[in-house]
Amino acid sequence: MEWFRIRTSTLLMRVAVDEIVYVKADGNYCDLVLINGRTRKLTFQLHHFEDNFKLLKSADMFIRVGRSLIVNRQYVQVVDLIDQTITFGGKHLTRELRTDNPHAHRPDRNAEVSAGRDIYVVKVSRDALKQLKEQLENMRGGETL
Repeated sequence: MEWFRIRTSTLLMRVAVDEIVYVKADGNYCDLVLINGRTRKLTFQLHHFEDNFKLLKSADMFIRVGRSLIVNRQYVQVVDLIDQTITFGGKHLTRELRTDNPHAHRPDRNAEVSAGRDIYVVKVSRDALKQLKEQLENMRGGETL
């Protein structure tokens, strides 16, 4: 298991790389969203995460989507250009959100956590979604109809 470390003058945080669903920019801050439904607001800009994700052995897990989002591709289930959304899910994410976790909450203002479907849905610009769709289509693994 690979760990992602975040250090500030007052904080040292270690997060298992495969537990990161996405990172969303919010001005000079970022929301780090984990599979257990927890969100941590951090005082870093998105490029800090992008630069540090590139140093990981599993750097190819993370894809920059537009100006405000980095996603873990293993949790991307649907890229919808019409609704302009990314839907995140997967067996690990579903298992964690299915529990009555009192700490699970909406990851950001534009995201929905649906108790019935156990997913995150995040609004993204159409151009950014087109780029993500193209990147995912060009990656190896899985069949396309």
